[in-house]
Amino acid sequence: MLRRAVFSRRALAAASGATIAAVGGGYYFLNSGPAYPASTRETRRPPPPWSPPSREQMLDSLRASTDTPNGTEYPNQFDLLIVGGGATGAGVAVDAVTRGLRVALVERDDFSAGTSSKSTKLVHGGVRYLQKAVMELDYEQYKLVKEALHERRIFLQTAPYLSNMLPIMLPIYKYWQVPYYWVGCKMYDMLAGKENMETSYLMSKGKALETFPMLKSQGLVGALVYYDGQHNDSRMNIALIMTAVKYGATVANHTEVTSLHKDDNGKLYAARVRDTLTGREWDVRTRGIVNATGPFSDALLTLDNLSHKPIVQPSSGVHITLPNYYSPRTMGLLDPSTSDGRVIFFLPWQGTTIAGTTDTRAQVETEPRASEEDIRWILEEVRRYLSPDIKVRRGDVLSAWSGLRPLVRNPNANSTEGLVRNHMIHLSASGLLTIAGGKWTTYRAMAEETVDEAVKAFNLHNRVKNACLTENVRLVGSDGWTRNMFIGLIQRYGLETEVAKHLSDNYGDRAWTVCSLAQPTGEPWPLHGIRLSKSYPYIEAEVRYAIRHEYAQTPVDVIARRCRLAFLNAQAALESLPRVVDIMAEELHWNRAKKKLELERATKFLASMGLPPNSLAPEPAPNGTLERLQSLFEYTGALIVGQSRPPAQGVTYSRAQFDAGEVDALRTVFKTKADNTHRVDKRELPQLLKEVPGYENVRNKDVDYVLEESGFATRTSLDLDEFVEVCAELKDVLLAPAPRIKKDRMRIPVEKSGGGV
Repeated sequence: MLRRAVFSRRALAAASGATIAAVGGGYYFLNSGPAYPASTRETRRPPPPWSPPSREQMLDSLRASTDTPNGTEYPNQFDLLIVGGGATGAGVAVDAVTRGLRVALVERDDFSAGTSSKSTKLVHGGVRYLQKAVMELDYEQYKLVKEALHERRIFLQTAPYLSNMLPIMLPIYKYWQVPYYWVGCKMYDMLAGKENMETSYLMSKGKALETFPMLKSQGLVGALVYYDGQHNDSRMNIALIMTAVKYGATVANHTEVTSLHKDDNGKLYAARVRDTLTGREWDVRTRGIVNATGPFSDALLTLDNLSHKPIVQPSSGVHITLPNYYSPRTMGLLDPSTSDGRVIFFLPWQGTTIAGTTDTRAQVETEPRASEEDIRWILEEVRRYLSPDIKVRRGDVLSAWSGLRPLVRNPNANSTEGLVRNHMIHLSASGLLTIAGGKWTTYRAMAEETVDEAVKAFNLHNRVKNACLTENVRLVGSDGWTRNMFIGLIQRYGLETEVAKHLSDNYGDRAWTVCSLAQPTGEPWPLHGIRLSKSYPYIEAEVRYAIRHEYAQTPVDVIARRCRLAFLNAQAALESLPRVVDIMAEELHWNRAKKKLELERATKFLASMGLPPNSLAPEPAPNGTLERLQSLFEYTGALIVGQSRPPAQGVTYSRAQFDAGEVDALRTVFKTKADNTHRVDKRELPQLLKEVPGYENVRNKDVDYVLEESGFATRTSLDLDEFVEVCAELKDVLLAPAPRIKKDRMRIPVEKSGGGV
């Protein structure tokens, strides 16, 4: 009977079915995850050289739009004039020009100078959006997640060198959260379907601590890991701009729209623009104008209609940069429930760790600054998840930046309908087409919708040559790139591995052109690639490349958007500025006065990136005999009238707890009061500290607070190590900001937040 049961048809059918299912499941698992797109080139040779038109040629093309040669009626006018060079504007330009339209794009500052360079650097579908969709049965949220997951996959296909998948850990401290998070992440995977990156998985406590040793172990149950995308946002923005240029678009940064022209029917037909670098003005004639200025949308809408009611309700999203030892190189962390209900990310990026973001009411401004309160709030949230033996210090903040999240209200909606959930496309009576809201992940889909609407609104059907192609348009730098391309760079140019990897991952196959501009180091190794800062892989050739091939016009364009040094370390960016300015002076023919002005402007910008407020602009290095004589006369004149550079005032932030020699000074002072047991009475601490330079302003209540925080409140005396620890804590207290009225944090529902800056 046993043999008959085992070898029955039913048993054999069941066994065959299980085998087929196991083989099929195994095949699916082994072939799951992103298929890294192969290079379109099969050789290691550099791609064909390509030099884009110069900025002056672009400006000439803009001016030519109003020409009427031989009585012809404006043969050079544009089909679309896009105002705004961020992610949305650049995406619209790529979409429109690849459809065959004649496109112009102008940007008041620099490409991605605003929110588009100050994001969380994630390309994500939105785990929290999915939670809202399920918990509240919100179909609109479901569609948003589905769209974002689709666009996430396109990022990997169209710009593989600038985007990558990143595992993100959800630490679990309650047993009931295990099935809750597991089910949520599995739904996230299923929703992505065949476009999923990698399958989420559960980690034991031990494995979680092995992967993320900085994590707080007390009460840890385990962790769940899911995958999302990450990218270099401003480099992605530049790649979009250069792709539009390669397909024939006319682009100009530092070019501001000052007024709009309307015909007798009240319809827009041209815009007045001004080159902010030279002050020259002219008209640009176009069949349609697209307003893609993000947080500044209201400014252009007001130019169009003085009675316009504001639609942008900005909030400030603050991020900070910490050293790389705060997180593993290949694993991020998500805190799903902060003290004010928002999500905070803790992510490795470009060799550092970034943490953020916040939601605080803000005013629209060109260079928003991260407030000290927001910085310390993020540090407090980070501290909650890290091991108690890690001291999260204010001095470890290498840079801090604030981006304006452009939450928008549809002007056609009733005032009670609130903020739009994702993005909004609005056509005004004059024909100004506004696209606002949204997030980096969905920029391409937003651009497609905008161009579709523009074709209808401006009657461009006869000028369009094909449908939208941007799902398959690979951005500049992608065609000849592979993940192993950096090895070829090392072998040909003798670069350091870190530098070659950086160039490959940020320029794609254009890294060959960057390397061709690299000067010899004069060392046995590396042969090429002189660094701008010893601690970071940025090289001088990148500055020349940014000017010649990416329209960089100011030092801020270089250190913030072409290179990312200002975002990684504001102090290192300040120290590299003199060399950056010297190279730009060679390329753009600046004199000493211009160099000094640009150094001052760049230093002012770095103050918005977390540079201590007492930092002074570096002096330009004199080049040539004339500049050396001028520098000598300036110095001599300052001595005669008794002027000199003012001493630094205010606070300084340092990664080291003590300056060189400071511990020795503390040890010397301690010995003067120590008893025979080599201890100091706790009651003598305030008086003892007054003898230590830098601690003269310590108050008794500061000492009491630090003793309580350090666990020494019940001690009657301290030894040398305990005294040094107290002094270290006091330095952090002295850097604390003056008490202020608590900020009004915006409790914006996650489905209306645009997914973070």
